[in-house]
Amino acid sequence: MIWRVPGVTPAGVKTETPVDLMHIYPTLCDLAGISLPDHPLSGKSIRPLLEHPKTVTETAAISTYGYNNHTVRTNDWRYIRYADGSEELYEEKTDPHEWTNFASKPELAEVKAKLAKYLPEKNLPIQLKNTQSNNRKK
Repeated sequence: MIWRVPGVTPAGVKTETPVDLMHIYPTLCDLAGISLPDHPLSGKSIRPLLEHPKTVTETAAISTYGYNNHTVRTNDWRYIRYADGSEELYEEKTDPHEWTNFASKPELAEVKAKLAKYLPEKNLPIQLKNTQSNNRKK
């Protein structure tokens, strides 16, 4: 993801801190001076990160593919939990290509538990709408 905000982002600097798409809306609202809605949002503004890209934070980026398949990415780890309960755990600093899965290592159970706290609490199945029947005249 690339952000360039005149007067906010320093020129020629990048961050290694992972962020996800849920941060876009709150960040745009923050940058534009627009109030956030009253309902809860999953993301938060990354303006502080844009202003100070070298700041190390304890944020996590969450991605979902299909039903109940999630990955959590922090500066140090990527944790993946699949719908069938299988897991993957990679140490990003020493294994950026994710060749070694540490998920079965008992000594890393605490790391997995910490990352699992970021997993979504609700998982809704994808509901495809039948556009053929929706387009029929009644």
